[in-house]
Amino acid sequence: MALNKKSVDDFNAKGRRVLVRCDFNVPLKEGKITDETRIKAALPTIQKLVNDGAKVILCSHLGKVKNGPNEGESLAPVAERLSEKLGKDVKFIKDYNVTGADATAAVAAMNDGDVILLQNTRFRGKEETKPEEAGTKFAEELAELCDDYVCDAFGSAHRAHASVSVVTEYVRKKGGNCAVGYLMQKEIDFLGNAVEEPVRPFVAILGGAKVADKLNVINTLLDKCDTLIIGGGMAYTFLKAKGYEVGKSLLDETKVDYCKEMMEKAEKNGKKLLLPVDTICIDEFPDPIDKADIATCSVDADKIPADKEGADIGPKTVALYEEAVKSAKTVVWNGPMGVFENPVLAAGTKAVAKALSETDATTIIGGGDSAAAVNQLGYADKMSHISTGGGASLEFLEGKKLPGVYAADDK
Repeated sequence: MALNKKSVDDFNAKGRRVLVRCDFNVPLKEGKITDETRIKAALPTIQKLVNDGAKVILCSHLGKVKNGPNEGESLAPVAERLSEKLGKDVKFIKDYNVTGADATAAVAAMNDGDVILLQNTRFRGKEETKPEEAGTKFAEELAELCDDYVCDAFGSAHRAHASVSVVTEYVRKKGGNCAVGYLMQKEIDFLGNAVEEPVRPFVAILGGAKVADKLNVINTLLDKCDTLIIGGGMAYTFLKAKGYEVGKSLLDETKVDYCKEMMEKAEKNGKKLLLPVDTICIDEFPDPIDKADIATCSVDADKIPADKEGADIGPKTVALYEEAVKSAKTVVWNGPMGVFENPVLAAGTKAVAKALSETDATTIIGGGDSAAAVNQLGYADKMSHISTGGGASLEFLEGKKLPGVYAADDK
């Protein structure tokens, strides 16, 4: 699946109107941005186009926008922060229609090196591509604003939305380039190509709450990796499949047979599938989630009391997983080992993050809660790559064709 997509380095953008789909879906509190990671991640691509003398038109969604356009989900604060980061004015188009007369006029007035940011793409109505929901018309109007298109929004790349993939059809029709930005290129290089052609031993670590969320990725990774490590809430369905009692632990009864199949597949294919050998148990799930005064006990995985629930991997499991990671040359990690948001139940997740930080392997963190955990625990700068997409990174690991990636031109 080695992907060789046209990048922002592969065409001359001078004097051309370049529409860049970014991921500015940042957390806001009372109109203030509380985490600017996604803005920082977009800067290299934007700066490259500005330096090349392009007319840079930025677009993104923000939030779910379930009840129609509202100022609480406007991209205005992003334009302000971008202006500070770029050291130049980023003109914001407030128009809720996104591609209306204001946007058209602003683009017509642009000079080389100028940057404008369009309003939240979801204000336009659903971005989905059904014609009756104005998806294709919206894509066509976005294409009319530009000469070339660059997708740098990996977090949205698994969605076949107007501003993510459909727009490329109309840009290509008029002879424009459809490329990926630096952020997308990095995701393709690490997640796509590293999983397809990993340096071995290749260890995959899967955690999180539900087996159902990771059905396909478990199956796919068992074909590709040498060792698959299971932790988090999903581990208890595997333990049940081994015939163990799991007490009040998270359990998906409908997936017990699937877990049996996966264990059989691992054995048949000569792959190691590691499950917890001990677990940290609690009486009930903490409320609030970060409640610190909770009682815990450590028990072997086959001795979970009927009135308790597992909430983290135990010390013996930590040692087992650390040992598996030590000899690895490629590690992909998606999903925490326990209720990492609680300081009492974060030890397993922290130990895995620490083990990854100390290895010389290529370490790839697959977005979502794993990325949050690594950032929160202070190990982010020790990882080779932290994916910016939760759902997108999982689908990429499954081997799915992400619309936002495949819509770009091949080199």
